[in-house]
Amino acid sequence: MDTIKNFFKRETVFCSSIVLAVGSAFIIRPDRAYLAYPDYRTLALLFCLMMIVAGFQDLGIFSSLGHILLKRVANTRSLSMALVLLCFFCSMVITNDVTLITFVPFTIMVCRMTGQEKQAMKWIVLETIAANLGSMATPIGNPQNLYLYSAFQMTLGQFLIAVVPYALAALLLLLLILWIGKKEKLETEKIPAKRKERVPNFPVRLTAFLLMLILCLLVVFRVLPYVPVLVCVILITLAVNRKMFRCVDYFLLMTFVCFFVFIGNVKRVPEVESLLARLVSGRELLTGILASQVISNVPAAILLSGFVSDIPQLLTGVNLGGLGTLIASLASLISFKLFSAGFPKQGGAFIKTFTLWNLVFLSVLTALAFFLT
Repeated sequence: MDTIKNFFKRETVFCSSIVLAVGSAFIIRPDRAYLAYPDYRTLALLFCLMMIVAGFQDLGIFSSLGHILLKRVANTRSLSMALVLLCFFCSMVITNDVTLITFVPFTIMVCRMTGQEKQAMKWIVLETIAANLGSMATPIGNPQNLYLYSAFQMTLGQFLIAVVPYALAALLLLLLILWIGKKEKLETEKIPAKRKERVPNFPVRLTAFLLMLILCLLVVFRVLPYVPVLVCVILITLAVNRKMFRCVDYFLLMTFVCFFVFIGNVKRVPEVESLLARLVSGRELLTGILASQVISNVPAAILLSGFVSDIPQLLTGVNLGGLGTLIASLASLISFKLFSAGFPKQGGAFIKTFTLWNLVFLSVLTALAFFLT
């Protein structure tokens, strides 16, 4: 029983998606039309990108980058900027959740080594905001971007107009907050040195994963079809490091499938589809923000996309909706869990600090969004 409870806590969104999919299947009995529900291109891309990013992480690329930059800092202001900006820009390529998994433990270690434990909470909160908002700037930065960009054939211009103004505004706000922070001399010699670990066949593995990333980007931008690239990624990974198959978040993939089934079934009930379309249409921005606060932005993007006409506005809404509550972006839960593990008695204080800063950013960016639209 405890195992089941722990699984539900760990995979709440996945379990909820199963309930919705199974419940809708009692209304629309399974048939051949179910096979047309999933967006197989998005699922294939998500699978490939998760495996590629795991490959880079296994090679130590991101932690090495962090150590190189941190060796150049001289005070707490430059240290906080280095850590937060690392999260902002890395999330554009390696996704917000992988960024936080990589750099939050690194931040806790650096804070302890440099005597800055009191700053850890604020810096990690700002890192989380940076990762959630930096990831919105690229089609591969987070799952909701990849899904909406891919499934609805958005042009790059449409995508950039919908997200870049808010990513830039977020960057400026982050820089302002970090700039007015304390500036204390830092004993840089205390910053931990990167442990030198020999990675077998490093050049071969790095080249292989870079090649796979390029192929996936060509699929994202609709230069190559996804099926041959999926096959190539599987075969290359089998050849260079088959352990990466264990690093894929299969529950996230199945969550997507379950939501596809639920949406497909709901759209086959004319009365329900018409009602939802009337409620959401024309309110994509606000609905995306509000729905994300309750069910998080990835499932909000999948659910609402079936009933809206303005996909760019929905894209903006679910990305801004990643701010706010702790569950608005599942990546934020990663930061909370990692911080709570490092500072067990400060979990409550983290939630208060997290909510305060998130509401500040959400208020500013939502006001900007209504002004621009």
